[in-house]
Amino acid sequence: MIEKIIDNFEGETFLRADGFDDAIIGVDESTMRLIYSVSKSIEILMKDNMSYEDAIDYFYFNVSGSYVGEKTPIWCYDKSLIENK
Repeated sequence: MIEKIIDNFEGETFLRADGFDDAIIGVDESTMRLIYSVSKSIEILMKDNMSYEDAIDYFYFNVSGSYVGEKTPIWCYDKSLIENK
């Protein structure tokens, strides 16, 4: 997905969350911020042998809680994550 976004928005700079390219689901064209799926991000963390609970804790503490300027990515809480809460 990131390759398609970069191709479609040539010359635009996007702030990426390291290790989460497979969780990118789109771009907000009004702010030119990448949109990431929270559930896909959790799945990526679990592939690194984290339990679901550890992945959730790590994600909220180390990933989504970080503000790195106006290009900070958007985290989308999709249906599958909401149903698991």
